[in-house]
Amino acid sequence: MADALSFLEEAMPCEVVFYEGKAISVELPNSLVREVIYTEPAVKGDTSGKVMKPARLSTGFELPVPAFVEIGDKIEIDTRTNEYRARVK
Repeated sequence: MADALSFLEEAMPCEVVFYEGKAISVELPNSLVREVIYTEPAVKGDTSGKVMKPARLSTGFELPVPAFVEIGDKIEIDTRTNEYRARVK
């Protein structure tokens, strides 16, 4: 359940399993779109391939994203692996 907490936001539809009145499991969609609220600036001229940098979401979750992702960009995340999938327009 700890991984799910990284992506939960208010009024987000998801399936929750309860046992004796306590939530024990949360099933998220396979992918979610979230906005990047912080990331480091890309290193200018670094085009050596798959350059990654850390990014933070509004929930506080951090994950590596490609160098071209900037603050305010919306990204798709695979909730099964907690990895960046794509930038969303």
